Amino acid sequence: MRLHRSTSRSRFPRRRSGGCLSVLFTLCLLVGAVGLMGLWLARLVNRPPAPIGGGDAFGAAQAAFDQGDLTGAIAHARTYLAVHRDDINTLYLLARALIYRSYSEYNRADDRASASAILREAAQRNPRDIDVLAVHALTLAIDGDAEEAVAVAERALETEAPSAAIAHTALALAYNTVGGYDTAVRESESAVSTAASRPALTDALRALAIAYRDVGRYDEALTAVDRAIDLDDRLLSLHFERAQYALLLGDSDSATVSYFNVLTKDAGNIKARLRLCELSSVMRERERAVEYCQAVTAYAPAWVEGWFRLGMEYFLQGSFEESQRALHRCATLQTLQDVPTDSLRFECWYIQGQAAEILGDCVNLPAIYNEWRAIAADRDVRQRWTYPPEGPPGCLIP
Repeated sequence: MRLHRSTSRSRFPRRRSGGCLSVLFTLCLLVGAVGLMGLWLARLVNRPPAPIGGGDAFGAAQAAFDQGDLTGAIAHARTYLAVHRDDINTLYLLARALIYRSYSEYNRADDRASASAILREAAQRNPRDIDVLAVHALTLAIDGDAEEAVAVAERALETEAPSAAIAHTALALAYNTVGGYDTAVRESESAVSTAASRPALTDALRALAIAYRDVGRYDEALTAVDRAIDLDDRLLSLHFERAQYALLLGDSDSATVSYFNVLTKDAGNIKARLRLCELSSVMRERERAVEYCQAVTAYAPAWVEGWFRLGMEYFLQGSFEESQRALHRCATLQTLQDVPTDSLRFECWYIQGQAAEILGDCVNLPAIYNEWRAIAADRDVRQRWTYPPEGPPGCLIP
């Protein structure tokens, strides 16, 4: 049940004398209205009470989220939703846990699609619940479905509700995806100004930082994400994004601190090590870059990106044999994993070939080159690698 405010006058004639019963009746109505409004506004707040009969699952999910244990929060929220499948607070908590976990590590991208699927089902069951629609719009925007996210968010904004800030956040993220950067700034600023809870404000500030970044306002992006971190410093993705904004400002020291903050909270974080490898490479700290990238390949031996970065770092150092081996592993993994064409790391073949050519490795160079030619023949790839018919100097290509 929702309350709709109205300023129109009553059509019924006013009685000239009320008496005690009339006053008492009016007071009862006011108390009832305030109570209903309080219940309505209690949705989507920072720590809502668990609904009756919910056991400890919701409280455990909230506690896990507050401690930075997003995996635990997801598990407890799913348990609670198995019984109370349309509880808006739990749906929002689960969506946020999946979204933030998806950006916190290298192998969690599927979480965004999971969040979108869960909220899609909830929206189908509750097509008129504007709070559910707002959270659904947020998950759609995060998952990259900008057009539908805008449509659903605008439906959620047709009626005043506590979830308006969430809908504005969804609009901001969706417009960023399609290049509507100025609109994204306006929507994210609206989200920040209307956020009525800590979670909604954190999400809005993150969207605002992204919007400022995309219009080149890097100082303001850093300020916005710092505000979000002040609200919840256990969300690793905020630290990753802060490092990105610091680097855009040329502040590599601050970016390094942000990555180490991630490792302080999650000692085994592989994504942070990869970012430190990249940053060390930019700063020409070659040995340290190799150490970080070696750690990445040790902890995540099936991750293509780790082998690519390690191979490139070896190549930049002039360690061509090591580069060739690492990039061979990168190329092999892409073939085994059937990586989509638009995600192929062409350099894992091309730079591997360059290393082989520098070393005069005429045994492996033809194999590398012919393997890429076979891939290019079967797929519509943009990259081109062509030797003259006689092959590179010193090697003959059959």
